[in-house]
Amino acid sequence: MLSRKGLIPDDYLLTRLAEDVQQPKFKAKAGKARFVSKNGTCNVAHTNIREQGRFLQDVFTTLVDLKWLYTLIIFTMSFLCSWLLFGMVWWLIAFAHGDLHQRGDDFIPCVTEIRSFSSAFLFSIEVQVTIGFGARMITEECFSAIIILIIQNIVGLVINAIMLGCIFMKTAQANRRAETLIFSKHAVVSIRNNKLCFMIRIGDLRKSMIISATVRMQVVRRSTTEEGEVVPVDQIDIHMDNPVGTNGVFLVSPLIICHVIDKDSPLYELSASDLLHEDIEVIVVLEGVVETTGITTQARTSYVAEEILWGQRFVPTVAAEDGMYAVDYSKFGNTVKVHTPCCSAKKLDEGGGIAQFKVNEGVTLRSSVRKRRGGAVVRRPKMDSHGKGSPS
Repeated sequence: MLSRKGLIPDDYLLTRLAEDVQQPKFKAKAGKARFVSKNGTCNVAHTNIREQGRFLQDVFTTLVDLKWLYTLIIFTMSFLCSWLLFGMVWWLIAFAHGDLHQRGDDFIPCVTEIRSFSSAFLFSIEVQVTIGFGARMITEECFSAIIILIIQNIVGLVINAIMLGCIFMKTAQANRRAETLIFSKHAVVSIRNNKLCFMIRIGDLRKSMIISATVRMQVVRRSTTEEGEVVPVDQIDIHMDNPVGTNGVFLVSPLIICHVIDKDSPLYELSASDLLHEDIEVIVVLEGVVETTGITTQARTSYVAEEILWGQRFVPTVAAEDGMYAVDYSKFGNTVKVHTPCCSAKKLDEGGGIAQFKVNEGVTLRSSVRKRRGGAVVRRPKMDSHGKGSPS
């Protein structure tokens, strides 16, 4: 939506999702169902619901959840039906009192100027929306008409409160604010602070902040219990090392959310080769309070195995320019390759950890350099006393 208005470049925005056009595009495996789609919608279909009446017990939420077309139809029909219903009541009152027939000048009708159903319908509209043109009005002649007048006013206020509140809630829904909360297209796994980490990047395109923003991650996978029970969608929470050191994040500029893959992580036994065949999905939920409206908003996305890049890290996007910090969102999803062990974090710990990996990596690099230099050296023949060369 914002990209169509020219506010955001098209090369990185994709419905709450930032991607770099130079990154490789991955597609999910055939037949693989995502629990949460990339734009945040839950890919769950509720079927065989027998107690449909539960939705009518919460009419307001049901109306808010409906599509705009259905909401507008219900909005229009609620007013039309109430006008027609009370128009019929006013016509019956006039018919029972004899107001529809012309009488003498001494005759006092219940409602003046009602001679047909059309005039009764117009009077019903005037009463409910308090127009009051002045030609039609109620008199003191009929007590029943006074009761109907009170009832119609109360019913009209209830309909106005429900329908206008529903329209307001639909226009001020928090998911509209989530359109400018973006996630990186891919997640990365690399070494950070001498630890193997799973990382994503989040950002907020608006200047108005998200207050008390928190980020949660879950791993969704198929698992089997020790008793042999198969859990098709097993949701496992994973701990995050937020960059500000607390449970919340200060989302003024793009942040890299990091999860340290340790022995308590569900990714502890996952290696780079296992990732190619693993049926795994990492769900990321960003939640906070909108500063301007005070409404809680939530943005979601997920990363399947094909969208996790092993051995890469994100490039910086923030730079100091002219006394202020500038964010280059064209680099939001860019990554670069870095030296990362291809084994799992478990095997890495069993082999001595990151420090031993760096030592082995350094030895390997030095030996390769020596081999290249040795191949390039040309041995000179030894010279004898007469200045002639002899083979060594």
